[in-house]
Amino acid sequence: MASRPFSSSKRARQLLSMVLPGIFLLGFNIGTGSVTTMAKAGADYGMSLLWALLLSCCCTFFMINLYGRFTLVTGQTALQAFKQHIHPWVSLFFIFALGVGVCGSVMGVMGIVADICYRWSLVWTDEGIHPVWFALFFITLVYVIFWRGNTRFFERFLAIVVAIMSACFLLIAFLLLPTPESIVSGLIPRLPSISAYSAESPLLVTASLIGTTVFSGLFIIRTTLVKEAGWTLAHYANQRNDAAFSVVLMFVISASIMAASAGTLHIAGTPLINAAQMIELLEPLAGQFAVSLFATGLVAAGVSSQFPNVLMLPWLICDYSGIPRDMTLMKFRLLVFGVSLLGLVVPIFNARPVLVMIVSQALNAVILPLTVVCILYLSNCKSLMGQYRLNTLQNLILIAILLFSIFTAYLGLSGVWQMLMPT
Repeated sequence: MASRPFSSSKRARQLLSMVLPGIFLLGFNIGTGSVTTMAKAGADYGMSLLWALLLSCCCTFFMINLYGRFTLVTGQTALQAFKQHIHPWVSLFFIFALGVGVCGSVMGVMGIVADICYRWSLVWTDEGIHPVWFALFFITLVYVIFWRGNTRFFERFLAIVVAIMSACFLLIAFLLLPTPESIVSGLIPRLPSISAYSAESPLLVTASLIGTTVFSGLFIIRTTLVKEAGWTLAHYANQRNDAAFSVVLMFVISASIMAASAGTLHIAGTPLINAAQMIELLEPLAGQFAVSLFATGLVAAGVSSQFPNVLMLPWLICDYSGIPRDMTLMKFRLLVFGVSLLGLVVPIFNARPVLVMIVSQALNAVILPLTVVCILYLSNCKSLMGQYRLNTLQNLILIAILLFSIFTAYLGLSGVWQMLMPT
């Protein structure tokens, strides 16, 4: 009888260790950018783009599972395979593109989180607390945990933050839930009519929604996590279930954010420009409790994405070089420190990092099609995959994802061109 609590505790730890890689991906994917995109989709078009979110999550699961399966079969991570079987420059391009994206994301995430906390503090104090202090606090928190922890510690801390984020967004969605009819109707694929109070077309919002969910960095990092977990083909079910867990939770959280916005801002006909704006817009519509929930969830989303952001570049360098991921080395601590400091750019200078954001968007537009092409080639390579090569249906699905990624790349590059050459 006395062994039962120990046995239950052991099983709980085993279950947690099985889903930690998926939680890491979830924290990486659900950041302030995703929250803003989902909130805007809900504010402008209600639940009518729920089908696009579902489709993007299905594509994400397919790609995560495919990249994870490749590592199970070959024992190689994505960057190692690109370097050895395609060309070293391909791996270097991914490191550069994802590195630039991380720099832009760190600036944006901390800028939004600091702004959210500042606006939230205005509820409690007349003048509020300056955004710089909030940015310094969260940058320090993440860096101290990075300095003292190891990979497993990062993942467990991330699990706590993701749990807080999930609880907040699910609860606020429950409080502000739109009608069941609109939810069911939103699962029918169609483009909604142009919103009267949105400058973006529904096609562009749809592409943005899918683009922020189907993220190349997830697939590249996934192979590293699978290899570090020591999984082999015998663990294929674990790998698939872990991927399914992260994607299902990704859909539920994203849909909750969309529902909260649809149930308030869309009904009131209130336009949305950024996530921080929801702090001011939600209070008269939903009350202070809902505002506090949303602010807490958004801060948790920012912190959960900050961890993978600052870790990505050193992890990619280790992966490419074939060296252990020892984050206690001074060169990596200095690299993470430099990347973390970028989070102060927006709060201190009150400016948008235009150049970095432009380059980041341009590279992100190119990287997804290349990510699909690379796994399409590698997964059909007989010398690598043997009997585990893709079948006809899997190839057709992957080609469909490739065609759509090319279309979203066109939209992304068009948006960059408009930023460079405003009319």
